[in-house]
Amino acid sequence: MKVIIPAAGTGTRLFPHTYTKPKPMVYIAGKPIIGHILDRMIDLEPEEIILIVGYHKEQLISYTKEHYEGIFNIRYVNQENRLGLGHSVYITREYVKDTDIMIALGDMIFKAGYMDFYKKHIENEKCAGSIGVREVEEPRKYGIVELEKTSSCIKKLEEKPENPASNLGIAGVYFIKDTQMLFETLERMIMNDIKSRGEYQLTDALQEMINEECKLKTFEVSSWYDCGHAKSLLETNQVLLDEKENISCNYESMDSVIIHPVAIGKGVKISNSVIGPHASIADDTVVESSIISDSVIGSRTYASNVNLQSSIVGDDANVVGKHNSLSIGDSSSIEF
Repeated sequence: MKVIIPAAGTGTRLFPHTYTKPKPMVYIAGKPIIGHILDRMIDLEPEEIILIVGYHKEQLISYTKEHYEGIFNIRYVNQENRLGLGHSVYITREYVKDTDIMIALGDMIFKAGYMDFYKKHIENEKCAGSIGVREVEEPRKYGIVELEKTSSCIKKLEEKPENPASNLGIAGVYFIKDTQMLFETLERMIMNDIKSRGEYQLTDALQEMINEECKLKTFEVSSWYDCGHAKSLLETNQVLLDEKENISCNYESMDSVIIHPVAIGKGVKISNSVIGPHASIADDTVVESSIISDSVIGSRTYASNVNLQSSIVGDDANVVGKHNSLSIGDSSSIEF
């Protein structure tokens, strides 16, 4: 089996943090998002990982070559025109051919490993593919699956429907056995310029497979962490740190308090500060006289005299506050 990871997008929902880097390279809980995704694929032992790159691709290629090429056989495919998820899968056709594939989105981190999903897919037995799903509270925001009433097969797939037929949201991991049919379907869509919301949608291609009497089934995904926007990124940072409790490298700390769980990178210098809980600080950052919790701080950043909570600070930033001097009388209350 081969794995396709679409990671070419611009990550507009994470601007300004993705102005200078691709979304999978955004730092969280000790490493970039793509690192957490690949870590969860190690026990799957795929034949090959096909990483779809585009926007600021050199950063993604450099990181994965340094940290994962000894673990995986990685092929990099450039998506020059970002025309949707269906298009990104289609451009891998000459490398996939008729091999079974798993498609895993480059901004979704799952609590479970991909081997757990693969076992559930195998349990589905005779089918053209399996799609991970989970019940969601706001189905209009997701791709939605409607099941047949008399079987476990999928009846209908629809991307962000106005009137959802169910609350089963597509979780962002797909297993396809009939890859020939998938690529033929995607090719017809592209040749005939069949788009939804200006893009070639993978969901539409899978629906067309169902229309051609291919059987697609589902498997349950207990929890996923969407790293697509700032709020969910901070929530995911907290969950991942809680799982690992402490991710600390070789850093310097002077007259400071570290409250775990935290992730502190190499070469970080901390003085007269309180760090944590749930703080992630990337390599070579300097923190002085500050309090940082529930936040993600990038590499080579300087933070001084600040109190940061629920904050995201990028690489090479300079965040400097001011000392305050107060004289407060009895029974007073003051908020900053």
